[in-house]
Amino acid sequence: MKKLKIGLVGANGRMGQEIATVIGASNNSDVFYTIGRDKKSIDHKLAAKVDVWIDFSSPEALPEVLKIATRHKTPVVCGTTGFSKKEKSALDKASKEIPVLWASNMSMGVAVLNEALKVFNSINNFDYQIEEFHHIRKKDKPSGTAITLQENLEKAVGKKCPEPLAVRGGGIFGVHKIHAMSDEEMITFEHTALNRTVFAKGAVRAASWLASQKKPGLYQIRDVLFGK
Repeated sequence: MKKLKIGLVGANGRMGQEIATVIGASNNSDVFYTIGRDKKSIDHKLAAKVDVWIDFSSPEALPEVLKIATRHKTPVVCGTTGFSKKEKSALDKASKEIPVLWASNMSMGVAVLNEALKVFNSINNFDYQIEEFHHIRKKDKPSGTAITLQENLEKAVGKKCPEPLAVRGGGIFGVHKIHAMSDEEMITFEHTALNRTVFAKGAVRAASWLASQKKPGLYQIRDVLFGK
C-alpha cells in the first residue's frame, strides 16, 4: 500500500515532535518533508511530492505555508491558534484553491463536545459559563478551543454568553468545561486531554482524511467524523 507523504511544518516544536512520533508508528504514512523554525529555503522538488501538509508552527509562518501549498495544489491541515483576522482571511483565500482544514483543537473528543452543545437549544432560562485550563506556557488566552466552544454554544442557545474563564498553570494539557446553570439544576460538560498525543493522532487522522478530498474548501475537524 502506498504510504501518505506528509509535510510537517513546525517539526522541531513540541507538537511537531509528537506528530512525527505518531506518524513514525503508523503503517500508512511517512514524514516525507519537514520545515522547522530555522526558515531554511524550500526545496520545491520535494514539496511538490508532498500529499498533505500538517502545520503546527506559528501565525507568522502561515503565509509561507499557504504559498507553498497553493503553488503545488497540496491540502493543508493547520492546528495553529492565535490567528489575527488577516491570517484567518488567508486561510479562507487558500481554501478557494486547495482543501484546507483548520481546527483550534484536533482532538476527536472535543469535536464530539462541540456537537453535543447543540442540545442546549432545547432548554430555556439557563446561564452559561465556559472554563478552560492550560499549561503555563500557552500564550493565547482564552484558548482557540475555548473560543470555538463559545461560538458554538452561543449559536446553540441564541444569545451572548460571558467570556470564557482562562487559567494557566503547571503542565496541564487542556481541560474545558461548559456549565449550564438554572435556579433548579446545573449541567456540566467536560473534556480533559490526558496527553499531547491525542492532538497529534487527531491531526494525522485529519491529514489522512483531507488528502482524499478532491474539492477545495475550508473544512473542520467535525467533517472528519460527521462529513461536510
